[in-house]
Amino acid sequence: MPRVGTPSASSDERAWFVPESLRPTLAERYGPVYAGEEADRRLRALGLFAACGDRVTARAVELGHLPLVGIVDYKTQRNEPVDPAVFAPLAARRLVRVRNPPGVLTESLRTAVREMVAGAGGLIEVDGEEDLGSLALVESLPAGATVIYGIPGAGVSFVRVDADAKEHVRNLIGQMEPRRIPRGD
Repeated sequence: MPRVGTPSASSDERAWFVPESLRPTLAERYGPVYAGEEADRRLRALGLFAACGDRVTARAVELGHLPLVGIVDYKTQRNEPVDPAVFAPLAARRLVRVRNPPGVLTESLRTAVREMVAGAGGLIEVDGEEDLGSLALVESLPAGATVIYGIPGAGVSFVRVDADAKEHVRNLIGQMEPRRIPRGD
């Protein structure tokens, strides 16, 4: 029997940690990157898509072309604030908050993405870091959808979801270190 105050296995969740050796691979661009008017034009032309990152999600909302799912953490690389009110149209569909530490992909984030994709979509607010949420989006969206995410100083990456993209994500997650961490709820 566990001692009082000792976390039980049920208070933990699965998480995948990015090992140092995988960081350069994750930093590589996967999909074409566009900036400025070209990025806006391509974003407006998207069918089913999801966005990962504050700036790119805000830009989609500002253009009036809502992603099915937006994942934000209210932080940007350039430390330029994004008004949380801009995300209200997505949050009106559904709002989920999850904890996801930097350099980690938690089961909570993966589950939230799956549920949003299976439902009417919405906004996922991350306490921690949302970057690896793009992997969960590729993993969960159907073939033919697009995942967009910002690349600081470069623009927006557009990743078309297909069998190859899903296999690439499975391989990346398979190279991460599975561990258990205390739940954030």
